[in-house]
Amino acid sequence: MSDLKSTASTGIESCKSELSALSDEIWRNPELGFNEHKAHELLTNFLEKKGFTVERSYTGIETAFRATFGSGRPNVCVICEYDALPEIGHACGHNLIAEAGVAAGLGLKAVLESSDALKGMVTVLGTPAEETDGGKINLIRNGAFENIDLSMMVHPCPTNIVSPQMLALEALNITYTGKASHAAAYPWEGVNALDAVALAYNAVSCLRQQMKPSWRVHGVIVSGGEDPAIVPEKTTLKYYIRAPTTQELNEFKVKVLNCFTGAATATGCSVSIESVPPLFNEVASNGVLAKLFASNLKIEFKMEGELTISTDMGNVSYIVPSIHPMFAIGSGEVNHTREFTAVTNTPEAHTATLTVAKAMAHTCIDVLTTDGLLEKIKEDFEVQLL
Repeated sequence: MSDLKSTASTGIESCKSELSALSDEIWRNPELGFNEHKAHELLTNFLEKKGFTVERSYTGIETAFRATFGSGRPNVCVICEYDALPEIGHACGHNLIAEAGVAAGLGLKAVLESSDALKGMVTVLGTPAEETDGGKINLIRNGAFENIDLSMMVHPCPTNIVSPQMLALEALNITYTGKASHAAAYPWEGVNALDAVALAYNAVSCLRQQMKPSWRVHGVIVSGGEDPAIVPEKTTLKYYIRAPTTQELNEFKVKVLNCFTGAATATGCSVSIESVPPLFNEVASNGVLAKLFASNLKIEFKMEGELTISTDMGNVSYIVPSIHPMFAIGSGEVNHTREFTAVTNTPEAHTATLTVAKAMAHTCIDVLTTDGLLEKIKEDFEVQLL
């Protein structure tokens, strides 16, 4: 097995400069969710050139793709993301996630080519729109994971964690409707929808005193009225609520909704609360896969750690055994900042990315070559879902 892992590492290292250039080109051309046309073209052309069978616009999603090599089972899946954020570009490092997924795929292809006796398939899956619309959930709905035995991806951040706690998330749109009137001449004839927004925002802020440390709620005022001379007739908020499990999220949601409905009652407005799909599940990190990944690392990682973010990879982890390790780049810069954007395209970031890509490839090699290991992974998966 050590020879096979060496073959994978060599396969990745031999493409080091090409992988860095691929990531760099994605970084220099940031694209929002479901509009990652250049990234889709770059990644699919590169994988096809390297000998993968490539399906573009996979399952009808224009900027999704599947690239496969090998045959039979197990079918191990490494995932690429490549969407960016508005205004601040690749401030979550998805260019590096794409680089890692492609690199791991190249390492596994090298291994499958080196041994006629080794059976199995590697799937490099391109998943758009993680930041906004949960593209992986669309892929699940379209059957993209039906013949996959396990999946994994890695994500840059300020710390190294094999199994981070990642939260379930639900998005809410809240609309208050009052009554317009002349704000100076006849204010008593109006019903102020902006007052409802102000009360709701402050009620949620007061709720934070009684929130569990692992709960998160945050929102923005989308619209607050049209003109100071008119009592605001319609206003809107958008909120995200998060909790460690979907069950706990539902408990927390009741408390948040009370803040919104209470503000409507207090001001005399009507309120409409809309749950905005998709719901992101928490990441159910597979214990057996996580330990395998940790054993293949060449640098120090914490096994577990709290990371109160959310991802559509959580939904994947409810469909197939999955892991979503986080790996450190930079010197403490945090995701979704311009400072993080800057460090996602440095030599140090590329070095860290290939280190974890090799760990992914080596973990898949363990599964491909060890009798009974996949069964243990699937048993752990079934227990998690109980």
